[in-house]
This record gives sequence, structure tokens and C-alpha cells, in this order.
Amino acid sequence: MRIAVLSDIHGNLPALQAVRADLAARGADLVVNCGDILSGPLWPRETAELLMTLDWPTMAGNHERQLLACARRPGGASDRYGFEQTTDAQRAWLAGLPAALEPLPGVYVCHGRPGDDLNYLLETVEPAGSRPATAPEVQQRLAGTSGEAASLLLCGHSHLPRLLQAGSTLCVNPGSVGLPAYDDDHIAFHVHQTGSPHARYALCERVDTGVGPGWTVAQIAVAYDWHAASEQAARNGATDWARWLSSGRA
Repeated sequence: MRIAVLSDIHGNLPALQAVRADLAARGADLVVNCGDILSGPLWPRETAELLMTLDWPTMAGNHERQLLACARRPGGASDRYGFEQTTDAQRAWLAGLPAALEPLPGVYVCHGRPGDDLNYLLETVEPAGSRPATAPEVQQRLAGTSGEAASLLLCGHSHLPRLLQAGSTLCVNPGSVGLPAYDDDHIAFHVHQTGSPHARYALCERVDTGVGPGWTVAQIAVAYDWHAASEQAARNGATDWARWLSSGRA
């Protein structure tokens, strides 16, 4: 069983198309989308149009919630643009997405942490910034949740490709398909950056280790026309996104 894991597309259609092409060459039995799909100054309508035709298990991230909330009150620029550019049918599709997935026995999918779409699982934000979380921290975050019993937990939200063994659970973040760097002030100001503008995803393959089943993980960086994405962001007034997309640095 080979699972392709995508997250944080953020309306970056050419990045998504490049990942699909790379994935077609490598092959997967299942493709899972961990959320934060459309928000951003890129191609939200076109991205939704494509994803709605695909039979991928897809869940909602915090930006789906925030985009839909723009119907009631102004939101952040990325969510507001995504709301304004999408159709009623596309927003109805977002509203129907679940907050978590269990696509296979022993596989659990969340956006941030189980039951929490706004805080990171594999990173810890402190006054000095963001750092990789320790295994005991992650085990504490999983304690008492549906993710605790999973052999494989898939998450997103931080845009940082990472894997960590927390007890019997292998936690995998594939990084972001559509946005390789950003800054944020939730809890405290911090920067997340991959250092290159590639689109990211992961392949997780269940294997027999000789002493029982396990998971082999490939973190994949895909080249695409990130200059086009950067130019689209700049055209829409998002000069910060333009820098992040073209460099992978914040």
C-alpha cells in the first residue's frame, strides 16, 4: 500500500499540476489531501475546479474554516481572496469536508493536531520562535485522541516536511504543495521556510520489516514554474507571497 500525502495547496494550481504529474510517474494506491486548499492570492477557483473532479480523500484545514467565515465577517487577505474568487458550489464543497480522516485502518489524518486545526503537531512555538517538537511533546499532544492508536499519522499546517516517531505512531508532514515559506504571529512571531521554492509532497509505503509492518517514507520536492506563481501573487498585491514563492525563504 502506497499513500501519496498532499497538504497546504493554497490555490497554487501549477504546483498542484506538477505534483500530479510527478505522482503519476511514481504511482500510488491512494492520494490524501490534508487541507488548506484554496486560500491565497493565486488560483483558488481553478484549483477547486480541479480537485472537485478527483476522487481524493480530502479534509478541511483552518483556512477552509476561515475562508467560509468571510461570508459573515471580513477575514485575512488570503481567505478573503479565496472567498471572493470561488463559486457558491465550490464553497459548499469546502463546507462539506470533514475535520479528520481515517482512510485506512491504522491511518489517521488531521490538519494541525487531532481535534485542533490551528496548532502544529510537529513544531513548538515559543517566544523565541518555532522549533521542532520533541517526541514526548508529540506523544502528549496525541494522548487520548484518535491519532494515538494510529500506526501512521498524516498532518500538515506547518508547511515543513518532517517525520517523527512518537511511540508506536509515525507522524508525517509532507510539507506544502503550494507555499514553501511564510511568517505568522500565532502564539509568537515565527518563520517557517524550506529554503527552496519546490512543491512538496510525501509517499508513504507500508512494508514488511521482518519483525512486523512498518512505513517507508519519501519526502519529495517537485520543480515547477514557481516564477508564474510568484508573478500571480504580485499581480494580486501580495508581495510577501511573491517573495516566498520565488525563493522558499521568508
